[in-house]
Amino acid sequence: MRKKMYREKSEKIEKSKLRETVEFIIYCGLAILVGLLIVRFVGQRTEVIGESMSPTLENGDNLIVDKLTYRFSDPKRFDIIVFPFKENRTVYYIKRIIGLPGESVQIKDGKIYINGMELEEDYGAETIADPGIASSPVTLGADEYFVLGDNRNNSEDSRRASVGNISRDEIFGRAWLRFWPLDSFSILKHQ
Repeated sequence: MRKKMYREKSEKIEKSKLRETVEFIIYCGLAILVGLLIVRFVGQRTEVIGESMSPTLENGDNLIVDKLTYRFSDPKRFDIIVFPFKENRTVYYIKRIIGLPGESVQIKDGKIYINGMELEEDYGAETIADPGIASSPVTLGADEYFVLGDNRNNSEDSRRASVGNISRDEIFGRAWLRFWPLDSFSILKHQ
């Protein structure tokens, strides 16, 4: 009788351990799936490399890119966006939207003009020395954006043919949160 009770108790313990193991595996699988879905559709970490967005973003800043907002709304002027470099799709650029679809952008005498009107903005702290291809008006297509780095004289952006206008489907997401370094933790200003 005692052996039978011991065997039943031992079988219950084994079943309990097996059940806990299966539950743990399912839990880990669900956690990985949720993590992958968040990275794919909601947000992703990226690191700023270079000084083209200084002083807004600095070399080494770590950001969370919001990949969800543009599924429900269009990018807006002054949004900071992330997009792949046309010549190397594994390299991502971070720039600020200046020109919107259908607009004409021109840079003359160091100032930005949208549809012939001077753009009121204070992100670029310096007068633009080289207008690049925007020395003549650049007319944007129905789904194109003109982007500039905030460090206007040290930025590879839409003024360069290698970057050019950015189409809507190239926009990876909107820079949303700077989380590193900790002393610079902030939600990024777009408007």
